[in-house]
Amino acid sequence: MTLPRGARLAVDVGAVRVGVAASDPDGLIATPVETLARDTSARRTDLAALVTEVTERQVAVVYVGLPMHLSGKEGAASAAARAYAAELAALVSPVEVRLVDERMSTVSAHQALHAAGRAGRKHRSVVDQVAAVVILQSALDHERSRGARAGELVA
Repeated sequence: MTLPRGARLAVDVGAVRVGVAASDPDGLIATPVETLARDTSARRTDLAALVTEVTERQVAVVYVGLPMHLSGKEGAASAAARAYAAELAALVSPVEVRLVDERMSTVSAHQALHAAGRAGRKHRSVVDQVAAVVILQSALDHERSRGARAGELVA
């Protein structure tokens, strides 16, 4: 099965920041886009910015990282990510929003930044973007190997 062409977007949702990454229309490679400030006010500027990205890039699917414990169980951060993904899905419909396991994405992001010679104290400004890249690249690899979208569809 061949998946429809279109860029993919990945979102790493944190309590303070939201990392964003995108792919090319063929879903070959994930690249960092930006780090948004998490806006819990009624304005929800972070969600508005994501809707703009989805529209401008003609995104086919949005992957939202689902933080899980190493045991595979979900906790409070998982519930927050699920709620965020549901809000986003309502705003970008009919574009699919899917939750993907993001265990170790932030750890991998810190390791990649350290390997690139970036000082630990300077990671904060970009680690969420890099984590989003890790999430998206994992989803793209899944798509290529299985011929199907990764993760759980948000209803």
